[in-house]
Amino acid sequence: MIWDQKIVFARYIEDCGVPCEHLTPHMLATPFYRGRFVTIIVPTGFGNPRFSNLLPALRAAAPRINRFVNSGGRLLVFGAACDNAAAYDWLPFNLVYHHSYGPSRIEIDQSHPCSAFLADYDTSCVECDGYFTEHEGVVVASADGRPVMIEVDTGEGRIIASTVHEYPSRGFVKEFCTAKGETLF
Repeated sequence: MIWDQKIVFARYIEDCGVPCEHLTPHMLATPFYRGRFVTIIVPTGFGNPRFSNLLPALRAAAPRINRFVNSGGRLLVFGAACDNAAAYDWLPFNLVYHHSYGPSRIEIDQSHPCSAFLADYDTSCVECDGYFTEHEGVVVASADGRPVMIEVDTGEGRIIASTVHEYPSRGFVKEFCTAKGETLF
């Protein structure tokens, strides 16, 4: 998990039975840092300077993040929590975000494996911090016809972007963060 300091979300990941290592923005942007991971998680608020200094580090590490995913890694990125449509410009595909916080009725493509993300929730009222106005990939979930979760396969890996402002279900975390091997970052 990439964040400025340790957060409760990391404890939740560990409670799901998955080890969770904390990476700071400084570690992420350092060219000589090397780690081996299955999944990298970027929590909600990464684009808002009031919450985090992560966005400049994500932009600096964009080539490494892209290489990690193309080589088989998984990336789970949440809402930027700011009015910056370009907050996702560090991803290897087009994704434009509109910040708008509030409860929403979520429609999920139940045939998609990522639909398990909201397995533990009443989808008639789920907090979201925005939606995507432009995107590539497959829409997994939407609110009022607006995409709130998309999946993009890139190389050997995949990226899930979600504006759902809730922790993913335990089953989803266990599946998405577990693999036969790790990928070099």
